Amino acid sequence: MKSLVKFMLLNISKFISMFFELGIIGNYFWESLLNVIRSKYTIVHYKGVQYKFSTPNPLSSYRAKTFSTKEPETLDWIDQISLNSVVWDIGANVGLYSVYAAKSRGCDVYAFEPSIFNLELLARNIHLNNCANKITIVPLPLCEKLSFNTLKMTSENWGGALSTFGEDFGHDGKAIKKVFEYPTIGLSMTEAAELFAIPKPDFIKMDVDGIEHLILKGGAQVLDHVRGVLVEINDAFTEQAKNAETIMLGAGFRMVAKKHADCFDDVHSAASTTFNQIWTK
Repeated sequence: MKSLVKFMLLNISKFISMFFELGIIGNYFWESLLNVIRSKYTIVHYKGVQYKFSTPNPLSSYRAKTFSTKEPETLDWIDQISLNSVVWDIGANVGLYSVYAAKSRGCDVYAFEPSIFNLELLARNIHLNNCANKITIVPLPLCEKLSFNTLKMTSENWGGALSTFGEDFGHDGKAIKKVFEYPTIGLSMTEAAELFAIPKPDFIKMDVDGIEHLILKGGAQVLDHVRGVLVEINDAFTEQAKNAETIMLGAGFRMVAKKHADCFDDVHSAASTTFNQIWTK
């Protein structure tokens, strides 16, 4: 039986290889297949509003399907944001929360996302939800200060996460296991506001998997303007947790909640010690 399966798979692979070697016909088929994959999307209904999210691969599909369950505290926090506020979504990924803030609260969102793999889906999600007049993509990483450095990534998938800029550690403070990297320019929150004239935010959502404390450190002048922050912090990453707390308290904030979904309580990974901290003035 195993020999038969092996024989069939070998012949199928040979047929596919021969097909794609047919030049124009093979290229046309391949391009058509890619277009079908890229055009896939999932419709999500939440609190009476319809959202469309691009889902060309299993990871992006998972993000769409768990929209209301993976980070319910983030959705609840956005629900409390004042209408028409300015929001910075730092680590926007494919833009689920950017879209939600724009459509549900009428916010002007600045979506910071440097991943070349996520930028395509972020743009598609903005387009699918008719949010081009409410969401601006900023395709650069934020960090402590203006610098030329390397974005190190643990995934090449659409919707991937766990990247870092200018450092060698990841979301848990341990050495990052990179599979892809490229040089780019990073800047601080203060520099983003001053050099690019990006309106200072009323609210900040931050989830960059490891360097949150460094970004906060480079944003003193911006934090003076901010009314509320939701930031993902790993309690087990002591340096991150302590420094972030010191910066937020020094900027006049107080923590009002620290939450994650119940499903993360019993998992044996950094997710069990990672929480969305909610700060206000």
